Amino acid sequence: MLDWNILCDFDGTIVLKDITDSLLERFARPGWETLESAWRSGKLGSRECMGGQVALLDASQEEIDAHLATMEVDPMFPAFVAAAKAAGISITIVSDGLDYAISKILARYDLADLPIIANHFEPEGAREWSLKFPFSSPSCSVSSGNCKCACVSRARKPPHNILLIGDGASDFCAADAVDHVFAKARLIDHCTSAGIPHTPIAGFAEALALLPALIAGRLTKFSSLNVVQDISSNA
Repeated sequence: MLDWNILCDFDGTIVLKDITDSLLERFARPGWETLESAWRSGKLGSRECMGGQVALLDASQEEIDAHLATMEVDPMFPAFVAAAKAAGISITIVSDGLDYAISKILARYDLADLPIIANHFEPEGAREWSLKFPFSSPSCSVSSGNCKCACVSRARKPPHNILLIGDGASDFCAADAVDHVFAKARLIDHCTSAGIPHTPIAGFAEALALLPALIAGRLTKFSSLNVVQDISSNA
């Protein structure tokens, strides 16, 4: 039996959409797409890109809250949290997104007690917003607002192992620093090409089904292909 702590991404992993993108598409003044293109081409780090994009939002707090009320989490995420807690496993949200949005959404699912490490999103007037980066790191190789590698270092408390659950580029560096990864979307390709121990998942129904094998220590020794075969042979 192994002891685990879980670090879990939010946008695209827990919630079904990218919250920042959805806010920009709905409320941003022109120019945010230019910043997005510069980030995707490597001309901007994510911290500079997101800070500039959030400054272009034109929305009241009431409008922001109404929009966030339409965002849904993976239907099986609450059950996954409950099962992890029952097994004595802590879950921390680690996101390069918006802390305010994460808090608002999780509260609707009675999950407000989950710790959140994310960028600080706050109003700067009636319709202006700003983004601050309390968890950035000057040594971050991709200039993320929230350096997830640093999050892993802070969470590393032997004898506990660390599981990362994520889906995208902000999870790439952290994936190489944890003991196992439940990977979605682009993170699957990254872990495969980098030889990082991982299990591909489509969502939290699969993550919940894998939890007993994780606790039993059967996932850390296998590649993704062998994990699937191992679970199937022991089902």
